[in-house]
Amino acid sequence: MTQTLNPHRDPISSILQFNNKITSKHGDKVAFRYFDAKKNILEMTYSEFSYNSKRLGAAFNSVGLAGKRIAVVGESCPEWVMTYVATLCLGSVIIPLDKELDVDQLFSFLDISEADAIVFTKSFCAKFKDKILSSDSARIYIPIDCEDEELTENKNVILLSKLLEDGKRLVEDGFNFSEYEASDDMREMLFTSGTTGTSKCVMLSEKNVVACVNSACATVDFSVDDVLVSVLPLHHTYELAVMISALNLGATVCINDSLKYVLKNFKLFKPTGLILVPLFVNTMYKKIFDEAKKTGQLKKLKMGLKISSALGKVGIDVRKKLFGTVLEAFGGRLCKIVCGGAALNPEYADTFKKFGINIYEGYGITECSPLISVNPFSAPKRGSVGPTVPSCTAIIDGNTTNSKGFTEGEILVKGENVMLGYYKNPEATEEVFTEDGYFRTGDIGYMDNDGYIYITGRKKSVIVLENGKNVFPEEIEEYLSNIETIAESVVVGRRDGESVVLTAIVFPAFDKFEKGTDIDTIAASIKASVNTLNKKLPGFKQVRNIELRQTEFEKTTSRKIKRYLVK
Repeated sequence: MTQTLNPHRDPISSILQFNNKITSKHGDKVAFRYFDAKKNILEMTYSEFSYNSKRLGAAFNSVGLAGKRIAVVGESCPEWVMTYVATLCLGSVIIPLDKELDVDQLFSFLDISEADAIVFTKSFCAKFKDKILSSDSARIYIPIDCEDEELTENKNVILLSKLLEDGKRLVEDGFNFSEYEASDDMREMLFTSGTTGTSKCVMLSEKNVVACVNSACATVDFSVDDVLVSVLPLHHTYELAVMISALNLGATVCINDSLKYVLKNFKLFKPTGLILVPLFVNTMYKKIFDEAKKTGQLKKLKMGLKISSALGKVGIDVRKKLFGTVLEAFGGRLCKIVCGGAALNPEYADTFKKFGINIYEGYGITECSPLISVNPFSAPKRGSVGPTVPSCTAIIDGNTTNSKGFTEGEILVKGENVMLGYYKNPEATEEVFTEDGYFRTGDIGYMDNDGYIYITGRKKSVIVLENGKNVFPEEIEEYLSNIETIAESVVVGRRDGESVVLTAIVFPAFDKFEKGTDIDTIAASIKASVNTLNKKLPGFKQVRNIELRQTEFEKTTSRKIKRYLVK
């Protein structure tokens, strides 16, 4: 099953058409709310955003960047999104980069992608200074803000404020973007996060981008009345796609300035919806129950959940009355969360629904722009990531029948959202496409009779036991996440002679133990909890060994654990 596109959800034909439309349709409505350097909240209307994107495009054109490659890196801000829109409207190629990468890696990606310019936020001025001053490259460096005169006086450096100033004059003199149709030409270059150890450069066309935006608008329950808080980094295709889709629908996007203050900012901006990865949902879930336990309200909270569930089955909604305090912690208006990027524990989604917050799980991958499927708000199924979105279809490549009677295997995708290929890497490109043009996602799952997709594991992380049984570590890690004394875990297969031993590498939730508790006591407690869990699992899925670590696992900026670094 592929979800049907709703023609009333404002499909676009190009990013240029999007930029023109948001002014005519949403005009003086606030597009962005965000913090300045002094923590003041600023606002930018749709008309201002669209006009500034045009000014920036005019300036890019005047310095020879039409049809060139423009990278962007830094904290989320309207200027980041303006750079994205201006670049595509000008017929140039955008290269979003991960702000958490070190400087050498960033410049390596600039060289690999052959970037002609890079736009960056103020925090990168000091980081980039030595590289810029010692470079004989003709690359243009564009700080969004910078107070270092030595840097700004360099011949290859142009302040973004100067470009906007020049762009205003050029627009007043008649500059306009040339009309065009979104094509299959490369318009975006994205470096994969590196969770497999080696980043590849994904090539997307504007047709890919547009297909993803239209699919998101058609299937996600956001509208002109919504207020969203942007939490994830913008270089992440998931966040960026939803950002453009939300703007296309006329929602107001509030930009979170720090993960440290995210809950404080939820209270400040009062969102109606959020776009998150499971780690944030898990954190919110645990915070709710930890707070209830701390204040002596845990029993009352659990009783309220039972009442909410029972009354909900007969059509009586008392969630706001029962859980007003819980909802107030997120601003008081939050009613929906779209969650993707990794597997979400279905029990968390069940509990949030009882609170009055519906979670719709989605599935995507960078190579698919990234959206593949979304659990529809009108007919969600527990534990599923939903049917494919309108821009693509999916099939299961496998010959194994699972316990539910469905064929299980690798998920293959074909459609308008699927990438052109990997930049200058024909071998890797050929490897991920079937002869009939399906993209191999590397994810394992099955589809039910209604076409809903269920993901059961990652092909590359599968552990093959000596008896031929396949164990997907993500499944075991989900069980382990329910043990309150475990903060994070990665399950691996350790070889012991001829056998493969399922081993959980665990970062304990140290705050669950009394201060000063020795590591042996912590290990014994966790082992006892895992043994209790094992009794509920088939023998081949039971964790036989536990290794503790004293630091968190290293993660990507989309908060996925870097499995390839776990030894």
